Amino acid sequence: MNTVLEIDRLSKHFGSLVAVDDISFSVEKGNVYGLLGPNGSGKTTTLGMILNVVNPTKGTWRWFGKEHSNDSLKKIGAIIEQPNFYPYLSAAKNLMTVASIKQAPFSRIDEKLKIVDLLHRKNDRFSSFSLGMKQRLAIASALLNNPEVLILDEPANGLDPQGIIKIREIIKQIANTGTTIILASHLLDEVEKVCSHVVVLNKGKSIYCGTVENMSNELGYFELGTSNIDELVNVLETMPYFEKIIRQNKFVSAMLKTDLDAEELNRILVNSGIFLNHLVKRRNNLEQQFLNLIKNEADVTITENRME
Repeated sequence: MNTVLEIDRLSKHFGSLVAVDDISFSVEKGNVYGLLGPNGSGKTTTLGMILNVVNPTKGTWRWFGKEHSNDSLKKIGAIIEQPNFYPYLSAAKNLMTVASIKQAPFSRIDEKLKIVDLLHRKNDRFSSFSLGMKQRLAIASALLNNPEVLILDEPANGLDPQGIIKIREIIKQIANTGTTIILASHLLDEVEKVCSHVVVLNKGKSIYCGTVENMSNELGYFELGTSNIDELVNVLETMPYFEKIIRQNKFVSAMLKTDLDAEELNRILVNSGIFLNHLVKRRNNLEQQFLNLIKNEADVTITENRME
């Protein structure tokens, strides 16, 4: 895959405050990257630096293999602030203003409004739009130059559930065209639903960079059901694959300590006279994995402080 962005040991200090602390990661073409972290973790500052809006304290970044190139920014569409349009102008006329600045043809306006499902409101004033519609119009404006990379900073922030779902659908639609997307968010559930990769920031530091699927090294657990729970628990406790067996009302959760696929487990249980009516292999959701990462980072910091 082609690398569109390379960040190398990037930092930003505001006086004594370290907003971004020596982070490094790369973004590969055609993927959706989630820049994930709580408020104050350095997400917006990181985006500001790679867009030449914020001067870094140290470190470098390269777009499309070129360091600090303004020409590269022409290939990028970005929203890192709240939507800011003329309230008395229509959606179409606001996009004409943006298109003139970006030297993009007006013929693209209807196309981009259709992508964000605002074509039917093209002649309505911006002031009449809901927050979700304003956010979608901002996405349309960022798409006017047909960018290779789209950067969105908290695009679902403050939206109701219906608005969040709409933004999610639009992001997926844009990603399906091959556009690389970098999405900063503190909404873990949304990152899990739309992103293929994730960079986790905490207190300015990058504590994970990779695929969402591989964010945790845990093996997961089986959720099992049968007519004889007692017998199932007894058999599971004799097996070497599990570190913990948790009995619930209708099911048993068996936490894996070594890898085991569902077909093999079912075969072993059938040979032991256990016939399952429920068998699901699960992993913790992104929220739990994120909390585990934060906890592990805190534990490492405490250990290092004690050693000093």
